[in-house]
This record gives sequence, C-alpha cells and structure tokens, in this order.
Amino acid sequence: MIRNFISEREKHRYYNSLSEEQKYDAFCDILFESEHVVFLGGAGVSTESGIPDFRSRNGLYKKRAKSFGRYKPEYLLSSECLRTQPELFFDYYRKNLDARKAEPNAAHFKLAEMEKSGRLEGVITQNIDGLHQKAGSRNVQEIHGTIWMNHCVSCHEQYDVNFIFDSKDPVPRCPKCGKVVRPDVTLYGEYLPQPAYSNAIGLINAADCLIIGGTSLEVGSVAQLAHMFHGGHLVIINKGKTKMEGAADLVFHDSIGKVLGKIG
Repeated sequence: MIRNFISEREKHRYYNSLSEEQKYDAFCDILFESEHVVFLGGAGVSTESGIPDFRSRNGLYKKRAKSFGRYKPEYLLSSECLRTQPELFFDYYRKNLDARKAEPNAAHFKLAEMEKSGRLEGVITQNIDGLHQKAGSRNVQEIHGTIWMNHCVSCHEQYDVNFIFDSKDPVPRCPKCGKVVRPDVTLYGEYLPQPAYSNAIGLINAADCLIIGGTSLEVGSVAQLAHMFHGGHLVIINKGKTKMEGAADLVFHDSIGKVLGKIG
C-alpha cells in the first residue's frame, strides 16, 4: 500500500531511505495502485538484444569506422547526408542499423505482458528496431520512426524493410518513379513523426506513473516528453546516470529486464 505524504519532499525522503529490496516492494505498490502507467524507453532497452546503444562507451557514436573516414555518425544519419551524399548515407545505414535478425529480450516481453494484463497503458520508444511490437506490445509510439518501413521521397510508395537492406543498388530507387527510397526513420535535422509524437504527449499527460528506462535523456525530444510528466510517480531504470533522477521516486541502476522481472 502506498503511503500518503504531506509533501513531495517527504515522499522523496521516504523513497530515498529504502533498501534495494524495499525499493522493489515499493515499485510493486506503485504499479498496483496506478491506473495509467506509461513506459518511456531508449536504446538501453535493446542492448540486451545485441543492438548497440548510441552514447555509451561501446555505443555507435563512439565508433569511427575507417571506411567512413572523418564523418561523425550524427552526420551519417542526417537528412543532409541523405540529400547530398546518398551513397554514403545508405552504406552507413545498411552496415549499422539492420536489426532484422534481432530478437526481443526480457524487458520487451515483460512490457508486452504488462500491457496485455492491463497494467501498462503504452510504450513510447526512441528505438527504431521494432522489437516492442515483435514481443507483442500493441500501443507503441515510435517517436524516431522505424526501419521496418520505407517510402519513396517523390511518389510516396511504401516498401518493406527488405527493400533497402537487400537492394544491390548503392542508392535504392523506386521502381515506379525512379526517385530515392528512404527509411521511415527520423534523421538528424528532421521533425519528429506525427501522429506518434502527439500520441506520446497524450500518453504522458494522462499518466499517473511514468517508467523511464534505457535512456540518459540526452536527446531533446525524449527529455521534453519526460518533463511533461506531472503524474504521481516517476521511476527510472538505467545502468548509467540519467537526468531527472532527482525528481524520481525510485531509481534502479540495473538491467531493465532484471528490474521489471522482479515486480511479479
């Protein structure tokens, strides 16, 4: 049973005093008494599926493949690179973002289970790998798009995930009009996809419990969503430090799958 607190200060003092095992009990209580639980996740959710994150020591942004010379990953995954150096863009994209063979991990399956049982309202994800859906989650808002769909930049004909990754052409082109076919991924320099972002805002505004997992909140779009939350309980699960920990009721510096697996 969740205690009644006379102030936010008293609430935070109480949760900060808990032992590790007591934190799990408190997490269970929070989930049991919350009516609108939302999960906001980042790259750390998929690292246990073998997909590297971006900003950690072994992340994608720390790697500088010799074949890509002086270019930073942020440029290689930008709308500018796609527009001005499409062969370079697609070479990097194919070599680094092909997640077709990746399988969901314990965190993905637990979140899908929570949604199916009515304990979770939905998932907001920065990830473009589609693993939440593969695990069975249905209400997934992909605020950075997905690798699983592609479209022609001119006639907007849609193509599946294999069209780009299996294409032998350096720059994949639409069979109907001959223009470039690009992934439905939000690149640097582009606006976030609608209605996914609007739906995400709706979920955040209605939530009385927000679980943030696998993200440092360094990316502006997801940080903005986190700051929109004004519900009763904030829980953060991330191996590394995450912004907003000072505002959280519970913080777990551990694997997301492990933490969620302990809540029953």
